[in-house]
Amino acid sequence: FPVGSLPHVMTMRKFERSGMSRGCAREAFSRITLYVLRIALVCCLVAVGCRLYPDSHVIDSTWSCTEAIAAVVAALKAGSKVVDLCTLGDECLSTELAKAFNKKNAKGERIEKSIAFPTCLSINNCVCHFSPSKDNDLVLKDGDVCKIDLGCQIDGFIAVGAHTVVLQDAKKVTGRAADAIMACKVAVELAMRMMKPGCKASEIPVMLETVATAFDVKVVDGVLSHQMKRFVIDGNKVVINKPSSECKVEECKFEENEVYALDIAFSTGEGKPKVRDEKDTTVYKRALDKEYNLKMKASRFVFSEINKKYPTMPFCMRNIEDSGRAKLGLVECLSHELLHPYPVLYDKEGVVVAHCKATVLVMPNGIDRITSGPETQDIESDKKLENEELLALLTTSLKTNKKKNKKKADKAAVALEGMVVE
Repeated sequence: FPVGSLPHVMTMRKFERSGMSRGCAREAFSRITLYVLRIALVCCLVAVGCRLYPDSHVIDSTWSCTEAIAAVVAALKAGSKVVDLCTLGDECLSTELAKAFNKKNAKGERIEKSIAFPTCLSINNCVCHFSPSKDNDLVLKDGDVCKIDLGCQIDGFIAVGAHTVVLQDAKKVTGRAADAIMACKVAVELAMRMMKPGCKASEIPVMLETVATAFDVKVVDGVLSHQMKRFVIDGNKVVINKPSSECKVEECKFEENEVYALDIAFSTGEGKPKVRDEKDTTVYKRALDKEYNLKMKASRFVFSEINKKYPTMPFCMRNIEDSGRAKLGLVECLSHELLHPYPVLYDKEGVVVAHCKATVLVMPNGIDRITSGPETQDIESDKKLENEELLALLTTSLKTNKKKNKKKADKAAVALEGMVVE
């Protein structure tokens, strides 16, 4: 509340009548305002529409990225074209987003909502970002390890998710694919427990290496977990899965009311992905810090379309109208760094890569995971984690002790009531 506003004046008067000094009243008012803002932030984040748990909905989650992942998983069949499945994921997000939050806000404006990350379906040794063009004929076959990655946003609040499944009739998954997928599942659970307020981000890579050794896999180079803010999918706070002399990030601590896209990938190979063909890249994001007066008409067309439809979020060139003209104009946009490419990365042929991504809320009372994939398969690896410290961490709850919190809340409520009652 701004100083001098009616809520500010009325609240300050109540504080002063209770005998509180003006300095203490200001401090109390600031804390209450911050508390209200935090509640508002949580409400907006929850409104992204993702499930908290399988049997509990925050709101109608039919349009959430969790449901979109489930829709693509259900459609996975041998002989299906990858481009058709990616299109299905995008259509699921767009159709269901159109059903939610259609009322105008107080300013008479409609709430902005869109795909925050286009559906990507990366197979086997392909690590990420594979969302092919319409003329691509690649089809799935039995035994393929499929990694689905997508996201959506409402009013700038983003939810993303990625899930790995094996295309097979049997429900039980074994072998090297099971090792990589199980390593991902265990690592995500451990990482979430290491993201509580005050914990250091640099502790997570150490844990990932321990998990990788236990399941005889490698942490994939270059995978980052970004903090997400309103309309910002890749914030400044970053967790790097595998630090090296060439790839480093600044140390940071997790704080209350932060949101992260927890991103983890393991490979049964060396875990050193490379770009196989730059022509495979179809996912880009507008570089907001770059400006240039484009010369070609086709370049101005595609850049105008991007600014209109995807001003801040990643997009797929497949979703740009007049794709032939767009490809021609893309070259000049890239040469002047107006777009950030998301390259398609591959590990060595014959290896398996597993990928898991979750939207994680760092809350005062613990951690909330609000996106996940459907558990349609039983992952049975013949390897297991034996590190006692990490096993003990797995047994801990994502939430803090509710009884202790209730006592603190009761005391705070009594103190607050004493301050505001005349």
